[in-house]
Amino acid sequence: MKLSELKIGQTSVISAVGGETSLRCRLLDMGLIPGTKVTLCKVAPMGDPIELHLRGYQLSIRKEDAEKIELTGGENV
Repeated sequence: MKLSELKIGQTSVISAVGGETSLRCRLLDMGLIPGTKVTLCKVAPMGDPIELHLRGYQLSIRKEDAEKIELTGGENV
């Protein structure tokens, strides 16, 4: 399951971060590291960007970037 497929209020754990080198480094620098628990909080009216809660803070990212992040198993944590 990909991060972009989470529904509002769902929580899961990041298993892998993909993308080209610069994008992957930027996502990792923002705290999207494998093993991190993330919750989808909000989705903008047009579907992009999405707001996540992780590591005690809110983070908004583009849905296109969220598609590069794999989650464990697809079940809620």
